[in-house]
Amino acid sequence: MFNARLYAILRELMVADTVVTSEYLANVIGVTSRTIRNDMKDLEDMLSQHVAVIHSVRGIGYKMQILDDSLFCKLLQEMIRNDSSQHGMIPNTPEERIRYLIKRLLLTEEFVKLEDLADELYISKSTIQNDLKDVKKALQEYGIELDKRPNYGLRIKGEEVKLRFCMSEYIFNRKETEANLLNAGIPILSNEEMTIIRTIILDQDVLEDFSLSDFEVNNLVVHLAIAVKRLQSNHIVTLHPEQIKDIIHQKEFETAIKIANCLKRNMNISVPPSEISYIAILLLGKKTIPHTYSEMEAQTSQGLGIHQLATEIMETIESKLKLGIKQDKDLFAGLCLHLKPAINRHRYGMNLRNPMLEEIKANCPIAFEAGILAAMVLNEKLGIGIDKNEAGYFALHIAAAMERKNVSTSPKRCMIVCASGMGSARFLFYKMKSVFGSKLDILGTTDYYKLKQIPLHSLDFIVSTIPIRDSLPIPHIEVNAILGSNDIQKIEKMISANKDPIFEYLREELLFLQQNLETKEEVLEFLGDKLRGLGLINETFIDSVIEREAVSSTCFGNLVAIPHPIIPQTDSTFWAICTLQKPIDWDNKRVQFVCLLSIQKNSTAELQQMYAMLINLVDETDLVQKLLKCKTYQEFITAFAKQ
Repeated sequence: MFNARLYAILRELMVADTVVTSEYLANVIGVTSRTIRNDMKDLEDMLSQHVAVIHSVRGIGYKMQILDDSLFCKLLQEMIRNDSSQHGMIPNTPEERIRYLIKRLLLTEEFVKLEDLADELYISKSTIQNDLKDVKKALQEYGIELDKRPNYGLRIKGEEVKLRFCMSEYIFNRKETEANLLNAGIPILSNEEMTIIRTIILDQDVLEDFSLSDFEVNNLVVHLAIAVKRLQSNHIVTLHPEQIKDIIHQKEFETAIKIANCLKRNMNISVPPSEISYIAILLLGKKTIPHTYSEMEAQTSQGLGIHQLATEIMETIESKLKLGIKQDKDLFAGLCLHLKPAINRHRYGMNLRNPMLEEIKANCPIAFEAGILAAMVLNEKLGIGIDKNEAGYFALHIAAAMERKNVSTSPKRCMIVCASGMGSARFLFYKMKSVFGSKLDILGTTDYYKLKQIPLHSLDFIVSTIPIRDSLPIPHIEVNAILGSNDIQKIEKMISANKDPIFEYLREELLFLQQNLETKEEVLEFLGDKLRGLGLINETFIDSVIEREAVSSTCFGNLVAIPHPIIPQTDSTFWAICTLQKPIDWDNKRVQFVCLLSIQKNSTAELQQMYAMLINLVDETDLVQKLLKCKTYQEFITAFAKQ
């Protein structure tokens, strides 16, 4: 029988560019290498009939070759349809079982016995009881409780609004497309009814003041489908009179009336006033401004309070992470546009489904960290708690700004030192200008004896036609005044040189390889003891790291975690790296490579290049596997430098 573990293996094989080892698969999926080898046999049988073949290279690993794209796509479609809520795929992992159990309880109003749930999942009653502890925690985030009664079983209970938000998260997949919503096989509404709802939402006369992305359209379809289903079952939202009084004065309430009228006309659904207010709440969490905008438009439309919040967020991100994007006008405008609906979503207790969250954390970990900082600013200024889904959307705006910064990277800045007169100095100046163009900003020429009068901290390097014996805080190269080919190569190398090599952040005494530690807490305690012994951190440093972990896990996938304190605390920027003999559980994910990151307090340096190296860790599976096998500092540095 096909199961979730086989699907996970297949996904890894599909995205792999190189041979995948059984060790890697075992670490990522959380089983033994022997289990992987047994699963491979089942997977090979499933992929028979000329769909695909898995090549096994003894001592190296596995590589999949697709033989028939059409048949393979059909097989994938069948697997996706075979959701864990259906009989064909039995949830294997605790996480999958928890989602299954929540779905199962949300879709019934009757009591369900533990014995029946255990039979459905082919597990013991004691395992179900353990899983229900996590189910209870997950439901508590929505203010929903488990109602247990002897001899009857259990069911869920909670406010109608909270039940609906929970349904939107757990019943519909986080990555639903339009096609999936219509063919999900979930007993909410018929395909015809789903199509009617979608048509209403896409009617320009209904949502004329809204500009919705494809995902926002699908999200609204989901919420309205749930609302219609609950109305059909006589479950009606109740709102406090003060809430309704506030909502009816919003322009979104007028749009909600239009939608209610369409539902009445097309589906014969009578929508009471409280439900119209509920639809208005859904709309308050959507953008009401076109995608094309200027900074001034964003400020005008969102108001001075939003302007101040966006400014505070950008200043906080710059002071904590040094990304060099504080002056990005597009980022400022994007934050202004996002803040108002984000605040509304929190105000009315709406959950925001972010289908890209795991991808954002894995591919844009630094931007996600900046998104967490944005959420913390909102908490500090407005007293509202923003969850990781919302932080992920903030991260998208920030990631775009980081990319813009990379595209428009400032040219290297240099000064020419020439002792043979103004004529040769100017010749060298214009020769370098013609060769290197916009890649090099030459601030001028100077004599050697005047060099100490120049603010060297504003330069990247010095080009000199004479030897420089004095020690300088920046690099310098010696060239001929006529600038030959070898001289051009020297300057080119300096322009392309990485100002922040790995050894600037990773010292030998901060590298701890092949450690035998078993929990996240043990790793943090171990690194804390080592860093305190070296005099690098104070007694509160690790407490701040743990506080940051409580906001959102710093495990970004690929067996990598990058814990760090909430605010910079140390006198220098450094990494403390710990690799483990075996993967450990890090907030329900597997981790074997831990990089404790500390940023220098009150630093003015930009750290984009350093972050790029850390992002490379999260992206490169082969690199992490090589680093995990290293046993010495030199092996580690060599492996890292080759990437």
